[in-house]
This record gives sequence, structure tokens and C-alpha cells, in this order.
Amino acid sequence: MEIEPLVLLLQIVRLAVPYTLTSVGATFSERGGVVNLALEGMMLIGAFGAAYGQYRTGSALLGVLFALGCGLLVALLFAFVTVTLKADQIVAGIALNILVMGATRFGLTLLFGSSMNSPRVAGFEVSSLFLDPLFLLAVFVVFAGQRALFKTPYGLRLRATGESAPTADSAGVNVARMRYSGVLVSGALAALAGAFLLFQQHTFTDNMSAGRGYIALAAMIIGKWTPFGAALASVLFAVTESMEIWLQSGWIPSQVVQSLPYVITLVVLAGFVGKASAPRDAGTPFEKHGR
Repeated sequence: MEIEPLVLLLQIVRLAVPYTLTSVGATFSERGGVVNLALEGMMLIGAFGAAYGQYRTGSALLGVLFALGCGLLVALLFAFVTVTLKADQIVAGIALNILVMGATRFGLTLLFGSSMNSPRVAGFEVSSLFLDPLFLLAVFVVFAGQRALFKTPYGLRLRATGESAPTADSAGVNVARMRYSGVLVSGALAALAGAFLLFQQHTFTDNMSAGRGYIALAAMIIGKWTPFGAALASVLFAVTESMEIWLQSGWIPSQVVQSLPYVITLVVLAGFVGKASAPRDAGTPFEKHGR
């Protein structure tokens, strides 16, 4: 099958945007010391919020604001459970994903009268993908995130919190506040990724995030916990997913083709996870001892 380069490029860019937004957000969360496995649920609730917001108001911008609100609420819940209550971050993330999956399924029936999909929403009506506000925001977020993490006092405090929370605390850094901020940034960006995904598909469907949150987490690891690296890894996974779409009509069995992104994720992780160093206190609750 002949592949047109421009069509392929547009497809790769379209697929890379949700991975990029979510993986950059994951970088902030994990740099602060919180492993955010709830990204999948945050993407899903963002897509649902955008669908409901635009359906009710007719405005794509208000749909994005609804998505942001939903994503921040879920992120706040996750931060409360993991930072304040000090629950296991992996277990809490998986539990939150299951909760959101059930809640959005219930919401489809309650708000749209369907257990499978929402009515069609238009999204941003632009002449080119490169003019889409969420695409432009994704590009901005990569550069702004890189600068915020490595060139600002906030980034220094956040990274210090993820590397050694007791040391950061002794230096006067509010560890809980830093960790909350990292999780909230990740929730906001994952929700925007969900909104972009919805606007590209034009309807919310049950479990439409389809594992993208987990792949974005892998992109962050491959990108060595930096926004630039996470974005490049996101493009790699977008290329893989694009290959899956193009190969579906070929001679390769569909089951093999559909597993391709996940197989490549495992292979690439196996090659990179030993070479990349995670923040030392990532996944470790901080217990503040009285002086």
C-alpha cells in the first residue's frame, strides 16, 4: 500500500499530541516524587469533561475548561490519597483508573442516554491541525516545561523534593505543596490530552484513552524524566501507532499489528530503563518528623 508522506506526517503529529501532553505532565509529578499511574484515568475524565462541556454549551473552549476542571479534581483526589494520606502510589493510581472508568461509563448513560458513546462534538474548527489550539499548546508546554523544571526556582524545589524529600524539607521546602503541584500539573495536562483526543474523534466512547496514559508514562521514562526527552519519545510511540494503522490492511495478522505499540514499548523500555535514573524518592511517601 502506498503511503503519502504528508498524510503520514499529519497522522503522526495527531497521534503524538496526547502522548506529549501527558508525558510532560508525568515528568512534573514524578520529579516531585509521585509516580502517577492515574494518568490513564485523568486522560479519560478530561475527554469526558470536554464532551459534556461542548455538548452542553456548544463551545469547544468551554469544553476544554470542563476537561481541565475534571482533570484537576481527579488529580486533587489522587494527591490527597498519596501525599496527605500516604497511600501506596501504584495501588492508588490503578484504583483511580478503575474508578474513573466506571464513573465515565455511568456518566454516559446518565448524561447522554447511551452506555457506549456520546453525541458528536465538533471540537475546534480549524483549517489545519497545526492551527489547533491544543496542538500549539502542546508545543508550548514542552519548551515551557523544560524551562520551568531546569531554569526556575520552582523547578529546583520540585526536583529537590523528588530526589530527597527530607533534605528539601530541612532546607525549608514545603514537600507536600511541591508534590501537590506536580500532581496537579500532570492532571491538567493529561486532561488536555483527553480533550484533544476527543476533538479528533468527535465523540466520547467508553474507555477511549485505551492505554495511552500508560504509554505516556513509558515515554517519560525513555525521555529520562525531561519534557524534551518525553516529547521525543512520544513521537516515537506516535510513529509506532501510525505503523499499526497503516499495516492493518496488509498481510500481517491484525492481532500482531494491534499489539505492535505495546511490544515496542516493552522493547524500548528494556533498553532504556537501566540507563535512566529515576528521582530517588519517587514513589516514597514523606514522613515529616518533629524537631
